[in-house]
Amino acid sequence: MKDQRNLILNEEQILQKIKRMAYQICEHNLKEKSIVLVGIYQQGYHLAALLAKELKEVAPFEVILAKLELDKKKPLNGEILLDIPKNKLDHKAIVLIDDVLNTGKTMAYSLKPFLDRNLKKLETAVLVNRSHKRFPISANYQGIELATTYSEHIEVVLEKDHKFATFK
Repeated sequence: MKDQRNLILNEEQILQKIKRMAYQICEHNLKEKSIVLVGIYQQGYHLAALLAKELKEVAPFEVILAKLELDKKKPLNGEILLDIPKNKLDHKAIVLIDDVLNTGKTMAYSLKPFLDRNLKKLETAVLVNRSHKRFPISANYQGIELATTYSEHIEVVLEKDHKFATFK
């Protein structure tokens, strides 16, 4: 059987959504001196880097980019790594970013490094929100919300020369 993929967003549409999300993040954080964008590695970090680039053009505050790594399939089996010292999170507005919000499991486990910090606030951003909630996680900022079945798979590619989102 042929691998049937359907294009959800092309590169131009993705860049438009990222620009809109950057403006929303800016508007909701205008009083901040700085915010920290924490991208969940791999595609979430690529999205965070693209959002940081857009925000740096429009925001009056400092934008700090950080990467979070965890085993998405078995989040309890490994360490959750954050490439920024935890004390740099104190009294900051944080935006936790991933490419797709499906059940909320990855985002929920990604909260662990932030739970023992004195954050000003913690928001979430995703490019695609599938709304299959199993964990109490929602997106403060989203590019697109899709009604999909559990058996469908969303793939987001945000690499240097290729940006697209598909589902099958």
